[in-house]
Amino acid sequence: MPETTTTELRDGTGTAPDAVPGPHPAQDEGFIAPVPMEEDPSELFAGDSGTLDADVRRVLVRLLQRRFLVADKNRAQWRTLLENQQVIESRLHDLFVHLVVDHDRGVAYKKQVRSAELDVPVLLRDDAYSRAETLVLVHLRTVFQREQSAGEVSVRVDVEELEQTALTYFDPDDTNVAAHQREIRAAIARLEREGLIEEESQGRFRVTPLVEIVLSNSRLAELREWLRQQGTQEVAR
Repeated sequence: MPETTTTELRDGTGTAPDAVPGPHPAQDEGFIAPVPMEEDPSELFAGDSGTLDADVRRVLVRLLQRRFLVADKNRAQWRTLLENQQVIESRLHDLFVHLVVDHDRGVAYKKQVRSAELDVPVLLRDDAYSRAETLVLVHLRTVFQREQSAGEVSVRVDVEELEQTALTYFDPDDTNVAAHQREIRAAIARLEREGLIEEESQGRFRVTPLVEIVLSNSRLAELREWLRQQGTQEVAR
């Protein structure tokens, strides 16, 4: 089955040496007088040599921790990102990571830099979707595409619809339906955690535009062909 997946050092200011011989406080302390943290408000913690404001650092960390930063859910961080996009991009580039800001969808995410000419250490791990997750994702993307083309602003699906559609691609001779149902429910839970669907009521989900980012049109076509071949093989048995 195809898989779908400049630090600046800050110094204190020493006191110029006196003309009168004798010990000097700055010299006794290694030429650079330490600046107490309370007198250096730009230092966020003891020994801090970072140059970014606290809010900018939080956005940078969130981008590294989470798969997406969504404007509608994180308006303050989204504003901070846009106001400091160049410096955040620079910090990510230092780690061989691209920043993608999709203004139309109001979402930002990261991508691992890959190059045939450059030895790039891989920071971001690709977590491939399981078979059940892929089946659910393909159906979500298909429904989203169809409804959007029909002019629907919001796209919704029921858990029963997702479950029944995914089950059609499992071996019909396998009697352990309960195990497959658990796989599908776990797949739905993962996609919800990633923000691709949002539960509005019991068993009723809204499909978010993130499905278009996770599954492009070309990738969707590849997976549909794979599923078609799977169905053909089942019939030939």
